Amino acid sequence: MKKIADVLVMNLKNLGVEHTFGIPGKAVVPILLELDRQGIPFNLTRHEGGAGYIASGYSLMNKTIGVAIGTSGPGGTNLLTAAAQAKAWHLPVLFLTGQPSSKDIGKPFGQDSTSFGTDLIKMFEPVTKFSARVDRAESFQSYFTHAIEKALHGVKGPVHLSIPMDVLLEEIEPFLLQPKEAPQMVATKESLQEALTSIHNAKRPVMILGKGVHASHAYEEVIQLAEAFSIPVMTTPGGKGTFPTTHELSLDGFGLGGSDRSADYLTQRSDLVIVIGSKLSDMSIVGLDPSRYPETIIHFDYDHTFIGKSIPAITHHILGDAASNVRSLLSLWNGENARPRPQILKETSVEEGSTTERMLSKDIILTLRESLPSETVFFGDDGSHSFYAIKHLSLPVPGSFYFDDVFGAMGHAIGYSIGAKVSRPEKPIVCLAGDGCFFMHGNEISTAVDLGAATLFVIFNNGRLDMVDKGMSKNVGKAVGTRFKQELDVEKFSEAMGARAFKCWKLEELRTAVKSGLNHHEGPTVIEVMVDQEEIPPTLQRG
Repeated sequence: MKKIADVLVMNLKNLGVEHTFGIPGKAVVPILLELDRQGIPFNLTRHEGGAGYIASGYSLMNKTIGVAIGTSGPGGTNLLTAAAQAKAWHLPVLFLTGQPSSKDIGKPFGQDSTSFGTDLIKMFEPVTKFSARVDRAESFQSYFTHAIEKALHGVKGPVHLSIPMDVLLEEIEPFLLQPKEAPQMVATKESLQEALTSIHNAKRPVMILGKGVHASHAYEEVIQLAEAFSIPVMTTPGGKGTFPTTHELSLDGFGLGGSDRSADYLTQRSDLVIVIGSKLSDMSIVGLDPSRYPETIIHFDYDHTFIGKSIPAITHHILGDAASNVRSLLSLWNGENARPRPQILKETSVEEGSTTERMLSKDIILTLRESLPSETVFFGDDGSHSFYAIKHLSLPVPGSFYFDDVFGAMGHAIGYSIGAKVSRPEKPIVCLAGDGCFFMHGNEISTAVDLGAATLFVIFNNGRLDMVDKGMSKNVGKAVGTRFKQELDVEKFSEAMGARAFKCWKLEELRTAVKSGLNHHEGPTVIEVMVDQEEIPPTLQRG
């Protein structure tokens, strides 16, 4: 017989978990002691939300379960936003929270997480695939098994278990969960053949890729499909990085922050749009005039919820794993393709220069690209800074840019990039964030220092919440509550947390800082870039 805390950690180890993240509290002490005994580091973060983000980045890069731990009550509520962000990314993250005692539920307890206090089970239900409290030792195996299967199978996603302290200390027969290979949902041969016929008959097709291509790792498959039928490819904001921008068939970004190439291509109507792994949210279809909606859409996705909801067109559903379905479709292809390669507008170079002593964001993005290795992985936080990257950042390697255009929690990329670096320390990892994002979760730089995570943070500082500031000014004539009276000094704040930091006013200073950061392997480097406060961001395309 073994304590439940012991069995829990045994199973995490068996699932390939090598790091956990969180903030301790009395209710989860048994878990922390077992993690320590069994050799899985419990990494102290500065906020439970940061723990959830770091665990999510760890999961994304390591392709395994991420684990975030918070105590009962506020420890759990602080994890909620991170769980919602993980759900938007379809990441298998296990959120573990505590509860003082199961035997005394109904009595007054500090940080009670039951329906008598803060009901964490109900709170986590909308932002996870499964949320449950283990009130009896006999239930642990079934609840834990169900949670892990929910996290890893089908549309992956976060799960939540609340385990009271007294239950963690109870003993059960030990078990070791054997993760089963999730059965792939694959479309029927008939539906794939119908899609293939539509592709053959299309006169002017185009592909739109979303972040579901990241989730299915269908990078090679979408390249093969595009090349087989000479189909130009656009990426949504969340799909940036799923297709090489240097490929001759790349139209680069589509939607908010889209490229000139895609805008030029969309001046004429496409009769067929092939959508892979995108909900086609409002951010994704900005710039697509209703008069140019396609006749037909072929929509590859694991989730049917939003298929056919955004664009009124004849829509063929291809449900299931995108990589498997595209491979199956190509296996039906006889090799014929009479369609010539389309002519695609080439981007003109962007000139450096600003009307102030500060730099232009677009020039910063171009300078980062020239200064960083091609295999660098970028995490874009939510704000104007990432839309400059979506518009101007060249990405020769698929799977090298991550941005969420659905939930969009400010500050999440700071944690994601730390978790990614912990998972893959040999990989160059860069976080693009603004001063607003940094105000929210910049304290996790201190966590990166403790972990020795050599992430490169590039913080765009213009003293305001730029995306909202410029949007309000354009649409309602004035901006309210969008500017900081006291501008954040990112360099000083970062140095106070033990990080190496630079403040850059000129592009040459940025080049020097990036080079120094790439050579610094003992911990994070924070580069504060002072950006033009009046620069007009790509986000103003959206009304």
